[in-house]
Amino acid sequence: MSTKHVEQIDSVTLSVINNAFVNVCREMGTAMMRTSYSPIFNEGLDFSCMMFNTRGDLIGQAEFCPTMLGSCQYAMKWMLDEIGLEAFGPGDVYIHNDPYRGQNHMPEHLVVKAVYWEGKPWGFVGNVAHVGEIGGMAPGSFAADSTEVYQEGLRLPPIKIMDNGEYVKDVWKIILANHRTPRTSWGDYHAMIGSLHVAEQRVLELLEKYGGEFLSAAADQLLDYSERFMRAEIAEMPDGVYYAQDCMEDDGVTDRPYWMRLKLTIKGDEAICDWLDSDDQARGPINATFVVTAASCYSAFLHVVSDEIPINSGCYRPIRIVTRPGSLVNVKHPGPSVGGNTETHPHIQNVVMRALAGAVPDRVSAAEGASSCNFLFGGVHPEYGEYYTNYHIEGSGWGGTATHDGNNVLCPNNGNCRNTPVEILETKYPFIVERYALRNDSAGPGKYRGGLASTRVFRVTAPEITVNALFDRTKTQAPGIFGGGPGASSGIFIKRKGDTEFRTFSEVFGTVSDSKFTRVVVTEGDEIMLNSAGGGGYGDPRERPRELIEEDLRQGFISREAAERDYGYRG
Repeated sequence: MSTKHVEQIDSVTLSVINNAFVNVCREMGTAMMRTSYSPIFNEGLDFSCMMFNTRGDLIGQAEFCPTMLGSCQYAMKWMLDEIGLEAFGPGDVYIHNDPYRGQNHMPEHLVVKAVYWEGKPWGFVGNVAHVGEIGGMAPGSFAADSTEVYQEGLRLPPIKIMDNGEYVKDVWKIILANHRTPRTSWGDYHAMIGSLHVAEQRVLELLEKYGGEFLSAAADQLLDYSERFMRAEIAEMPDGVYYAQDCMEDDGVTDRPYWMRLKLTIKGDEAICDWLDSDDQARGPINATFVVTAASCYSAFLHVVSDEIPINSGCYRPIRIVTRPGSLVNVKHPGPSVGGNTETHPHIQNVVMRALAGAVPDRVSAAEGASSCNFLFGGVHPEYGEYYTNYHIEGSGWGGTATHDGNNVLCPNNGNCRNTPVEILETKYPFIVERYALRNDSAGPGKYRGGLASTRVFRVTAPEITVNALFDRTKTQAPGIFGGGPGASSGIFIKRKGDTEFRTFSEVFGTVSDSKFTRVVVTEGDEIMLNSAGGGGYGDPRERPRELIEEDLRQGFISREAAERDYGYRG
């Protein structure tokens, strides 16, 4: 829609409209949370809600998953390029999850609906959500030893699932026939679609109030304002070239590290994130799509600039992403990528943050644990005889900053997801959570220490359960910065019924990797321990205020031995 007849809109009105867009997305998210079936939706909130203009630009979002929000514009633009704006009729809903068409990885599905005003599309409402089961060779569709995308589940190009408000029945049949838990998928998809209807009504109310041309002009002016804001923030950073790197410890198939290497150039009001020197793509599923890498870069910059910037596609215009197809940070078909979004993404963001430390040292944090500790399981429920799956993530410790300690046990920076309560896990699935606690001495020491990691023990109460895991940081540690120490490593361990000690899955079951494996069968009475990773410390530990050390001792966060060894504490 042309907006050439609309003059520059005053800042107060623009702020009101931006907040209205945000609230549309928040209400969409509330509807999804309250109507979805699976815990990863209604408890974990592993979804994002957004608005687009007819060009596919992101014009509104709420506080959901950074990786989805930073990448969704690519998926939307791909849909428009492939099927055209004219394909979106009134009441139509399209879905797509193809990582080679702008999506992060296949569990995440984008659904969109055009909002019609005066007989033509004004824009789109959409959401991206992690569907907990989409087929493939592993329950929960996280095949940690997959070697091609076809093993990771049902791949959907942009395809219509609602036609003028009516089901496209043949498409629904194909989708649900490929899911192990079709009833749950049916419920979650309808939560996504239902939230679009809620958002559509709110956008129509805004259109009724402001008119289509004025509201489109406001959206365009907000995009330009965010671009100017981000350029001004980058322009304040010292010009220069900054380097950083990190590795994925293995890919679940080959026992070797895979490196991502960044050359960050700050020049004037632009930033170039050059990843050309990163390793070739892995055989296993730790590869990131281009949009995951882009979203990681965007998220890192948003962490170090003013939080007053309206977040939309305009913010991203001054940040250029350079990658090499067929590399760890830009997977090429048919390479697998399910772990690239959950595990490689936070590593990439940590690398960008470490490079930015050379430019804005007081605004960055040390590395976080950077593993979602993906634990997936499935089987036939012993009480009601229906197949179930679940996708479970653990929070890690975040890195210390120039002014405060890192947060304890939070979802890695790509997710912003919530913890699933123990009561929900025990009610829905045949496990008992025997222990859930902060890990003593897991935080990287520093003037401001890293955040603590967690430990959780599941006891199996079903005759058998098939489990999968996709962890990282079991062989490596989240590094500290400016003299800070590393956080503790993560790990997943098993104690078979009758045994007295926990051991690695490779020791017990012969898996190639201790941290990435698929389709391991555990039985009643077995116990599984999940340890997340701690965050790195910021600054010299010997500069930590004595009162903070003593408070950590009082809380049991550190042992006296660690206080003496790492901080030089003498009580």
